[in-house]
Amino acid sequence: MIKKLPASSTTTITRLSPAKINLFLHITGKRADGYHNLQTVFRLVDWGDYLHFSATDEVITTDGSLDIDTLCSQVLVLTGAEAITTSIEDNLIFKAARALLKAAIASYKLPSQLSPIQIILDKHLPMGAGLGGGSSNAATTLLALNEIWQLNFTQDELIKIGATIGADVPIFIFGQDAIAMGIGEELTAIDLPEQQYLVLTPDAHVNTAELFAHSKLRRDIGPLSIETIKNQFNDYDQHLNKPYQNVFTPVVTSLAPAVDKALQYLHGLEKAALATARMTGSGSAVFLPLDASVASDEKLLEKWVDEAPCAGHVVKSL
Repeated sequence: MIKKLPASSTTTITRLSPAKINLFLHITGKRADGYHNLQTVFRLVDWGDYLHFSATDEVITTDGSLDIDTLCSQVLVLTGAEAITTSIEDNLIFKAARALLKAAIASYKLPSQLSPIQIILDKHLPMGAGLGGGSSNAATTLLALNEIWQLNFTQDELIKIGATIGADVPIFIFGQDAIAMGIGEELTAIDLPEQQYLVLTPDAHVNTAELFAHSKLRRDIGPLSIETIKNQFNDYDQHLNKPYQNVFTPVVTSLAPAVDKALQYLHGLEKAALATARMTGSGSAVFLPLDASVASDEKLLEKWVDEAPCAGHVVKSL
């Protein structure tokens, strides 16, 4: 049943859906369920997409007569994602809303009435770049709808819901720099110094499933303790000293020349930046930490961005 609400009750909230970078990325072994155990340190940065959530002037009565798919179609309108997926049901924003409603039904938290929500996606992050754009969109949706619909799920509960959508979703719900283990859902906060980065996004994409199946991908990096990772942050923060690495880098650069070209460009800036360039996630984005003396030189950074072989952005840690 649909009822009209006074127009004055309509509310809109806007949320940054931030990107992440991986300071390093190890695979420590394959799990019995077919997934891989990872170790990484996530950093959230101040560059990302924006999601606008607007409640309409209607309410849907959730009396149990609607199945989950019908309910989703009645309470969610998504625009701005047409170029990402041809069907709204395939978009991670929609999948997040569906998972949230399903969890609300299962835990008897679903209100008797819901306001339909229009979500407008203002997309800035490139797809398939290892920046977590889709996962960040899903996490932002979970957080915003949990607030708007007053479902009162805790952060831990939202992280569990998010993990069913994608391995990178939990870090964006966690909302701070973290050491991640398992498939990315075991998160431990880590306090890192503020940092700026030059991020390049070459126009290239290598299928993630293809990467995980590649014969040259290392899956046997020795696991490190949380305390070791915390204590050795100087070995992967500004620089990237052994044993820290991104195991996907040699595979991706061999399959995608544009990624290799972008990374080689950043390698050429390492001496001036006093840092080590590397790839984030499973690519294709690459980044270079910037020493404080370089980060304050706007003209130099503009020159580096202008001369880059692909799109570039200077970003800050959140």
